[in-house]
Amino acid sequence: MSPSQDSVFPEYETETSQTAKLLKKIKETPFVPIGMGGFAAVVAYGLYKLKHRGDMKMSLHLIHMRVAAQGFAVGALTCGVLYSMFRDYIVKPKE
Repeated sequence: MSPSQDSVFPEYETETSQTAKLLKKIKETPFVPIGMGGFAAVVAYGLYKLKHRGDMKMSLHLIHMRVAAQGFAVGALTCGVLYSMFRDYIVKPKE
């Protein structure tokens, strides 16, 4: 049997661009990229401040940076969930 040229999932192939898929996901859940960006910013700041940590031990500095990065990511995800709930249940109540 020869493979046919007809698509099995035509609605899936309408968005072939990875950028279009990424933009669609960002519009649906805007706080996930914000959380990821904040996490990366905290990690970059922690690496920058690593040289100027003074008397603080390396392990203590790394623990503080880990807690700050995780806190930012969890906070952004929590805001995203609250925003999603607000949008689904308050703005557009289902009848």
